[in-house]
Amino acid sequence: QVQLVESGGGLVQAGGSLRLSCAASGRTFNRYTMGWFRQAPGKERAFVAAISFSGISTYYADSVKGRFTISRDNAKNTVYLQMNSLKPEDTAVYYCAADTTTAQRMAVMPINYWGQGTQVTVSS
Repeated sequence: QVQLVESGGGLVQAGGSLRLSCAASGRTFNRYTMGWFRQAPGKERAFVAAISFSGISTYYADSVKGRFTISRDNAKNTVYLQMNSLKPEDTAVYYCAADTTTAQRMAVMPINYWGQGTQVTVSS
């Protein structure tokens, strides 16, 4: 079992940056692929980025490539999402996710563990 707690959301102007963090409980964090998803008002939850358990492999949605960077620190049981050049369309609740799959498959497979979400609002 993995429990996930996100932090770092907030209000930022377009073009600005934010870094989200997701702290995971348990001693098996380094066995899980970690990811970030987001859900904008009136839309379905969508994949953003994922990173393999080792941190070697990453995978991004086309909409965030070149602007967002996912990383992890297995010693701290934490995964990060650095978001740069933010746009108003990035406004959403951002959710941390964990599962025993590959980074690429996390974009399309059901997820076993979710955080509670953190709001990111980008003003124009």
